[in-house]
Amino acid sequence: MIPGVLRPAFGASPLKPVAEEDALVAFGHTGPITDGGWTTAHDLGVQAVRKAFPKLKTVFVESIPYSADATRIFRQFVAEGAQLVISTSNYGDFIKDVADRAPDVGFLECDGHTVTGNLGWYYITHWYASYIIGIAAGLMTKTNQLGYVGTFPIPSVYASANATLLGAQSVNPACTMRAIAINAWFDPQAATQAASALVDSGCDFLCGITDEPAYLRVAEARGIKAAMWNLGMRQFGPKAYVSSVTLDFSRFYVEQVRARLNGSWRAAPHFLTLSDGVDRDAWGETVPPNIAARADAMRERILSGYNPFRGPIRDNTGAIRVPEGTVMNDDAIYQWDWGVQGMTGLG
Repeated sequence: MIPGVLRPAFGASPLKPVAEEDALVAFGHTGPITDGGWTTAHDLGVQAVRKAFPKLKTVFVESIPYSADATRIFRQFVAEGAQLVISTSNYGDFIKDVADRAPDVGFLECDGHTVTGNLGWYYITHWYASYIIGIAAGLMTKTNQLGYVGTFPIPSVYASANATLLGAQSVNPACTMRAIAINAWFDPQAATQAASALVDSGCDFLCGITDEPAYLRVAEARGIKAAMWNLGMRQFGPKAYVSSVTLDFSRFYVEQVRARLNGSWRAAPHFLTLSDGVDRDAWGETVPPNIAARADAMRERILSGYNPFRGPIRDNTGAIRVPEGTVMNDDAIYQWDWGVQGMTGLG
């Protein structure tokens, strides 16, 4: 087990079982299922549910806004008879308010933080895969400047960027990172502009957390390296491609639907861990074998129980945030809201 994973704090009693032929599972997506990234990864999980349970029905809505429209859509899922509603992003009170009024329906919120009698959350511990890829970045950069195409200054982005930089610094202490937040998960034009600006400033290794491969295309065109997020994307820049933080929700979704059908489902927090929901993709064709082996040595250590997020860790003002002898567990990393030393562009 990855160190620091939260012990489940279950909600109320399990919900009543549902016959497969009578079941409806609804998915609310933050982006289009064709984005090639985050929402595509979730849709692959939906497809796994359909294959595992061919008699149940699934419905989904794409590109749900973070507004009262989200509440309306989640209410519609309930009105249509859904017994399990899964939001593939954090919708906060928009989904909680609906869950509170539908106690017989199970709700799961990706990147959520609230557990009630019928609302749980799930997320991936992507920071370990990012740290591993960061080691490759630290060994491959020639300018010691990494560029990060971010979305919003939120904990998932801090955790992704910080983990990559800390991994790089573990093998190359001179590494720094410049981040640009584009204020969108899916905006190929903005991601392209940000990536170009980062390369122009001297960054020769790009990484990020966007839902599509725009900055990999920039890296390929500019002759530098890049690591991606969500899915393997080497086809968009085979010479630039180093690896990707890859997500796989299939097992988790099938497990949750099975529990809902058989009457054992209860609201709880869930972390999907390294090699079981999240991992690094196979290394790119231009990654030297000795660098891949060095990064993978850390992967094996993590799988054996080692946590590399240990003090002292300073923030980007130089202040010690994690003292020597202290290890950041997954709960702390999940709430990360400050940039580590060497980071610019994220507070």
